[in-house]
This record gives sequence, structure tokens and C-alpha cells, in this order.
Amino acid sequence: MHALRRWWHDTAGGLPATFWYLWAGLLINRAGAFAMLFLSLYLTDVRGASEGLAGTVVGAYGAGGAAGVLVGGVLADRWGRRATLLAAHLATVGLMVALAFTRPLLLIAVLSALIGVVHSMPSPAFVAAIVDVVPAERRSRAFNLQFWAFNLGMAVASLLAGVLAEASFTALFLVDAGATLTAAAVIGWKVPETLRLARPAADLPPATHPPRSVRAARRPGLHTALTDRTFLVFVGLTFVLAVLTTQTSTIMPLAMRADGLGPSAYGLVVALGGALIVVGQLFVPRLIDRHRKDVVLAASTALLALGFGALALADELAIYLGAAVVWTVGSMLAAPPNAQINADLAPPQLRARYQSVFYLTFPAAAFVAPTLGGVSLQHLGDRHWLIVAGLGLLAALGHLLAGPSRERHVAALRRKAPTTSLRSWWAPAGGAGGGGQHSPP
Repeated sequence: MHALRRWWHDTAGGLPATFWYLWAGLLINRAGAFAMLFLSLYLTDVRGASEGLAGTVVGAYGAGGAAGVLVGGVLADRWGRRATLLAAHLATVGLMVALAFTRPLLLIAVLSALIGVVHSMPSPAFVAAIVDVVPAERRSRAFNLQFWAFNLGMAVASLLAGVLAEASFTALFLVDAGATLTAAAVIGWKVPETLRLARPAADLPPATHPPRSVRAARRPGLHTALTDRTFLVFVGLTFVLAVLTTQTSTIMPLAMRADGLGPSAYGLVVALGGALIVVGQLFVPRLIDRHRKDVVLAASTALLALGFGALALADELAIYLGAAVVWTVGSMLAAPPNAQINADLAPPQLRARYQSVFYLTFPAAAFVAPTLGGVSLQHLGDRHWLIVAGLGLLAALGHLLAGPSRERHVAALRRKAPTTSLRSWWAPAGGAGGGGQHSPP
């Protein structure tokens, strides 16, 4: 019993109450966020679109997401984490209800792009808020729990969605909207604003003000992240990982349908991955903590490549389920070091902006994967999965080559970082369960 309590404390202890409310909001959101998973099937089965056109419409969702993460990052650093989360969630509710009752394909494509924007806006704010309130030594477990909540929600969503999709796609969109509204209520009720801005230059005595041109040249912003070469190499490697993982929600449903498998079979494959993460993710930190992050990311990306490459041989549900086990283990291993490196590379005053550039990889992948993947699957068939596997193996090699210099860069940033801690603003709660809320002095 003592060992179990110790494991739980090491896995989830010492995290502030605000983190747990953010975690709950994410869990509720993901448990109901299943409509876009079935968008390609909705378009082909209900609206009569071709595979290529369906891929383009789903790609519009990814294109909107690419803009959404950048907007969300800037707003979260300027406007606030909480305000950005609430605005994005409430906008999603309205757009999802509209999508449920829209029939013309052109309007569906427009709504998909707009939903992509508001779906992606919260990502930088979520992670920046977690970094704001969780001390550096506990962030790895916080990110692990975040990934766990995301996939626990996905497992629930996939099981429900398979049933709803076969009964009514309209109900699918409306339940999604309801879950998003519930998540917004939790955030609005329990999550305070966590943004802590540095003292602006206007607060300094007039004699200390540098010339306006010098201040403008020195002012950090989104361009800082977009010109950070070490960070951009990491982002590029993450983009390949995102392209791989996006196959499950964009191209794999089409491949399964071509093999005579319906929505419920697809829901079972996705649910299996979520169930594996729910069972095993909490044990991942102890498994990977003693290894270098670049080695873990290389191994996890290689597993993703092998799992999706195995789909070149898939023609029945059992093979899809076996391949899902392989790529899910890869995803589980990749999540904590990926998020930790991203947090380590970001200057404190630019947390959300760096997060927005990092999260740009996922909507970009949501655009590239279906747009190119739909054409690839249509013309190459099962050979599409061999191309996906090759990209993953190249990314695994890239992590091994880039890892050492990235670690040196992170070490240099830590030496330059201020010594003050956010604990004085938002102390972690005691105990394994998170404890009470601490207010800033």
C-alpha cells in the first residue's frame, strides 16, 4: 500500500488546484470532441463527396487550425489565458451547431476552416497556463497527465462516436457542442487568469527609457520564435510526428472503409489506443526519466513509423488493432519529453507564442495529411503507408542528430533565466490529490 501511495504521489502529487481544473476542462472537452474525427466519413457517406474532395474539406479544417494556434498564442500572451480559452470554447459551440444543420459542401468547408481556427486557439493557452502554475520540477508529470486526460477523453469519445455516427451525424455534432459548452463552464467557474506580465517599460523612470526605435528593435514577439533555429528544428521534427499521428483521424478511416470495415470498427481501433494510454501512461515517467530525451523521441517516432507502416499489410480488423498497439506505445513515450522540451525552449514572457508555433505543427499536419494523403491513398493504395513509415524513420534519425545541441541550448537558457520562482505567485498544493487553491499575494 505504501508503494502504491508513493507511486501516486510521484505521478500526480504536488500539483496546484488550477492545474486540475484545467485538466478537468480538457478531459470534458475531449470526451465530447469527436465530430471532426468522422468528418471525412460524413462527407463521403452522407454528402456524397469523393475521397479527394473530402480530404480537401478536412484539409480546410487543418488550414484554419494553422491560423488559430498563432492567433491563440498572441492573444494568450496579451489578452490572457482564461479569456482566450473561454472565447475559443464558446465560438466552437456556435460553429458546431451551425455545422450540424448545414448542407452545401462549400459552406461545410467554410465552417470546417472556422472550427479549425477556434479548435486550435486554446492549445497555446492551455499549455502556457500549465507552465504558469506548475513549478519546473513538476511539469513533466503535469504534461504526462495532460496527455493522459486528452487520450482518456478520446477513448470515451471514440466509443460514443461510433454509435452516434451510425445513428445520426447531426447528433454527433450537437453532442460535441454540448461537451464544449460544459468545458467552458468549468474553465469560467474555476480557472483564474494565470498570466503574469513583466513590468512594462512605461513603469520605469523617464530617464531610463531607451529611444523608441531601440525599444521596437528589442521588443520580443512572435518573430522571436520564428527565428529561433534550435526551436524550429524541433518544431520540424514534431511536424513529422504530427503527420504520422494525424493518419488515424484523416486517412485511416478511408483505408478501413476500403477494407469493408465500418465506423464502429474505426471507433474500436481509436478506443483501443485511448484505453492503452489510460492504463499505461501513468507508468511512462518512471520508464523514460533515466534516458535522454532525444533517444526517447527517436525510439517513439520509430515505433510510430513501424505501426503505420504495418497498415500496408492490413486487410482485417485484427491487423489494424495490432498496429494501433505499436503506434500508441510510440505516442505514449513521446508525449512527456516532447512537451517538456517545448516548455524548456520558450522564454517566460513568450510562453504562449512559442507554444503557438509549436502547436502550428498539428493543424499544419491536419491540412497536409488529408490533402496529400487522400490523393496518395487513392492512387498508391497500401503503398501510402510505406511512405508514411519512411518519413517517421527519417524523423527518428533527426532526433538523434539534433538532440545534443538542443540540450546544450536548453542548459544555456536555464543559466540566463531569472532566479525568481512562480511558486511565490501560485504555490503548488500539498498532497497527492492537488489540495487547495493558492491566490497571489
